[in-house]
Amino acid sequence: MTEALRLNDVSLTLSAASGPVDILKGVEFSASHGESIAIVGPSGSGKSSLISVAAGLEHATSGEIFLLGQSLKGRSEDDLARLRRGRVSMVFQSFHLLPTMTAFDNVRAPLEIAHLDRVDQRASAALDAVGLSDRIHHYPGQLSGGERQRVAVARALASDPELVFADEPTGNLDAATGGGVADLLFNIARDRGATLILVTHDLTLASRADRIVEMKGGIII
Repeated sequence: MTEALRLNDVSLTLSAASGPVDILKGVEFSASHGESIAIVGPSGSGKSSLISVAAGLEHATSGEIFLLGQSLKGRSEDDLARLRRGRVSMVFQSFHLLPTMTAFDNVRAPLEIAHLDRVDQRASAALDAVGLSDRIHHYPGQLSGGERQRVAVARALASDPELVFADEPTGNLDAATGGGVADLLFNIARDRGATLILVTHDLTLASRADRIVEMKGGIII
């Protein structure tokens, strides 16, 4: 399988009142197309920072990142956004839905921004895939936590992305609801041949991935 993502000797150092803090320390990491990988480790180990850097949301201090075969080095924010658009999606712990938009519009809007075709059909199909076809005109405030996260999953997968990053996607949900969201995320990503990179504290959830990567102190162990 070809690679969807590669990090070569990537480090991230951030400023703090007490001085520079090394968040990532020479990380080597790769993911193949269609592979699912769970990144586990204690809080503060660098898990979320790794996917932020890998997605180009945070600039690495050193090293090189190849996202879908393209180096991120020296790219502007606009260029990075163009590279991700329609091809790379994110699912967050806190949903990040727009409260003034219905479930349908929360899924539809990124598709339109990405200039994809059939945006209405894609949005409807994605919400149907996560079991929310009867809730498409509801606003986030009218949905349960599990339903809001399912909308977030639908939004992430509606564009048929090649790569999906998920940062603690079940962290705000109870075990049963979180399990259902995880089922959707793994199943839809697999059915569409997407690479899934998942950050989680849940070892049961992590065990469902093709591979588990453990981090501690900013390095992969």
